[in-house]
Amino acid sequence: MISLPAHAARAIAQLEAAGYETWAVGGCVRDSLLGRVPHDWDLCTAARPDQMQAVFAGERVLETGLKHGTLTLLTDGGPLEITSFRMDGGYTDGRHPDGVRFVTDVTADLARRDFTVGAMAWHPARGLCDPFGGQDDLQNGVLRAVGDPDARFTEDALRILRGVRFAAQLGFAVEAETAAAMRRQLARLSCVAAERVHEELTGLLCGRFVIRALLGYADIVTAALPELAPMVGCAQQNPHHLYDVWEHTARAVGQVPAEPALRWAMLLHDSGKPACKTVDDAGVGHFYGHPKVSREIAEQITRRLHFSKEQAERILLLTEQHDRPLGDSDKLVRRRLTQIGEARFRDLLAIKKGDAVGQGTHPDNVAELCETERRLNAVLAQDACLSLRQLAVDGNDMQALGLAGPAVGAMLHALLDAVVDGTLDNTRQALLAHAQARMEEHDDQ
Repeated sequence: MISLPAHAARAIAQLEAAGYETWAVGGCVRDSLLGRVPHDWDLCTAARPDQMQAVFAGERVLETGLKHGTLTLLTDGGPLEITSFRMDGGYTDGRHPDGVRFVTDVTADLARRDFTVGAMAWHPARGLCDPFGGQDDLQNGVLRAVGDPDARFTEDALRILRGVRFAAQLGFAVEAETAAAMRRQLARLSCVAAERVHEELTGLLCGRFVIRALLGYADIVTAALPELAPMVGCAQQNPHHLYDVWEHTARAVGQVPAEPALRWAMLLHDSGKPACKTVDDAGVGHFYGHPKVSREIAEQITRRLHFSKEQAERILLLTEQHDRPLGDSDKLVRRRLTQIGEARFRDLLAIKKGDAVGQGTHPDNVAELCETERRLNAVLAQDACLSLRQLAVDGNDMQALGLAGPAVGAMLHALLDAVVDGTLDNTRQALLAHAQARMEEHDDQ
């Protein structure tokens, strides 16, 4: 039994009172049958767009999707996307239907959808409409295309990535012929807008079963991210690593919190390894300089997939600095905090922990990182001076001593370094005396 929220039930009642058969459809039905709370609710209806407009006249609606039969009803319970039963025409661009034909049969509408688990509809009186066996596939944890799988992925290549995203989020296995068709149609991913690739891959990376998905569908992921293809099967030949570069990366991704920037940074952190690999006379693999190359690859990908400037900068910093020590003493921890701030310090801790677990060889590395985290928390609890704005003096004080231009900033940074190192107290008197002494020393030279 699916429990419809009030705003969805009300919209169904309004449409059916006007004589138009209406159902809840798609992801909200799938999630409800899985015992999950749907993020949003979609409806499909026998009403054509002009008839929907008449039913909801005077209410708040968005009509931007009417060309393809979709009206968005804005309600206090959230937006409802309501789409006329339809059959799609050809997909010349491999992504969008050239046109749609409105129909009166819900089964015909469900037949145009991608996977059986999303091709179900539900009505509070009529119950479940499941013409393609979606409920059985849901219970068996199977992701199967509706009808001819090649046709589904030819129509819309984004469905290939959506299939892997569902596998990562739901833990489902892709049915064999569906998976084969996904691979046969991989070249069509070039038709998909970068923003949509970004969105689907982010959903995939943040899935609960991401490790399984990355390992099982590496060829599909790297078709969307060709810069990462050399990672697959790249042996590390190093006592610090149990797995090849791709398997290590997949396992590391699954170890960091499911936050997009962290998961993307973990995916990209070793992307430069194949290009940097050397093997010494003892047969041991080395990857000197790979963080810099990984950053360059990450920059290409974040630019191509239109990441926001803020998110890209965060990912690039984490990718480039994932191998840099965070500090095994309070002094070094304070220094790193002054350089990158608390938020990025904690990001790097998460990245380093994921990296260490993904190596599969040295669990003591995680214990060392936990000790670094303890030091971080202890330093922060001391309310230590870690930035220029926390100094007991400022630029005006430096100018009063006779400094000007760049010399002001240089002196403030020198004072901050001394305070962070613990060689100088953060008091106005001590800082001014130290600055004066440095100036006199400089004058004597």
